[in-house]
Amino acid sequence: MRNAPDSSSAPVGFVLFALALGGFAIGTTEFAAMSLLPFFSEELGLDKPTAGHVISAYALGVVIGAPVIAVLGARIRRRTLLIGLMVTFALGNLLTATSGSYQFMMLSRFLSGLPHGAYFGVAALLAAELVGAHKRSQAFARVMLGLTVATIAGVPLANGIGQYFGWRWAFVLVSGLALLAAALLHLSAPRVAEPEGGAPLTELGALAKPQVWLTLAIGAIGFGGMFAVYTYLASTVLQVTNEPPAMIPLTLAVFGVGLTIGNLVAGWAADKALMPTAGAVLVWSLVALTIYPFTTGSLGTLCPAVLAIGCGGGLATALQIRLMDVAGQAQTLAAALNHSAFNFANALGPWLAGMALAAGWGLSETGWVGSLLAICGLFFWAWSVLLDRRQTPKAEMAPAE
Repeated sequence: MRNAPDSSSAPVGFVLFALALGGFAIGTTEFAAMSLLPFFSEELGLDKPTAGHVISAYALGVVIGAPVIAVLGARIRRRTLLIGLMVTFALGNLLTATSGSYQFMMLSRFLSGLPHGAYFGVAALLAAELVGAHKRSQAFARVMLGLTVATIAGVPLANGIGQYFGWRWAFVLVSGLALLAAALLHLSAPRVAEPEGGAPLTELGALAKPQVWLTLAIGAIGFGGMFAVYTYLASTVLQVTNEPPAMIPLTLAVFGVGLTIGNLVAGWAADKALMPTAGAVLVWSLVALTIYPFTTGSLGTLCPAVLAIGCGGGLATALQIRLMDVAGQAQTLAAALNHSAFNFANALGPWLAGMALAAGWGLSETGWVGSLLAICGLFFWAWSVLLDRRQTPKAEMAPAE
């Protein structure tokens, strides 16, 4: 049984702001690292495909950290766990800022990624507890707003700082934001006890459900196309579109606007038709990514394409709800695994795009890599829908009691 929040707890809106600030820090470092690739790769003496491995290291940290922390931390107070995750995240980014070699930066980015998925999973559950079931989706949206706003404001800011003061200072900024979020959570988050019992085993039960794995596959593969393009977007602006570095933050902000629009629209549509919304977003991404290689010649055509690709981020919202629906009682692990899947996509997309570049493809042609991943995501989406349809008649044929 849970304890009631302390009477001294801060207003719900302030707690949600603190949670969103943590999401803002995470979103800033996740996407800013991609935009800073041309700068840290030059200083560390790396070619672009090799530098892309640094992005993948962060994503792999999320993939591994999300389920492990969600299961092992099931009995820890959510307030305590969230603060610890933010402090760990701050330390990882501070280590990144001091990186002097490719190997050290790979390790520091991996450590930075470990708290990512678990933070969002636990934050979503705490937000739901604070407002009650009838406003759960709204509270989750407010937490995730931190990440989407980061792609509009945080990433361009970090990129600008990286250009004018050095890329290391962008990671120092993220570390400071994470420590601020930890401090605000310490001051505001209620001290609510966690349920007693075998919660870890309950969470692991989600892994026995085929629809959980299919939903994860949709995100892990279908979402990879966006990252295949985004990772090399800064390089594309500089080398293909032939724009000055000052145009990179503008292009990144356009992507962030698309991501925010996509999440808002997909959230509204998913409440009405969940799986059709996920399928529609994948088709949208396929079209946008296919068009992208033909738009990189000028900023006037590139920005609309980047906006459209960003709108494909609405897939995260739809699949978060889907995953919670099919996971049963394993809500913590389900919420965390959603971010694990998308950061597998964050690793897969840049890796495949890097292979294409190493094979002689151009930066514009990362869009082709992305479109192939979207097609694969649609395959798993169709498999999941077909499995639903096969199971529904059995449920309808069951005798009424």
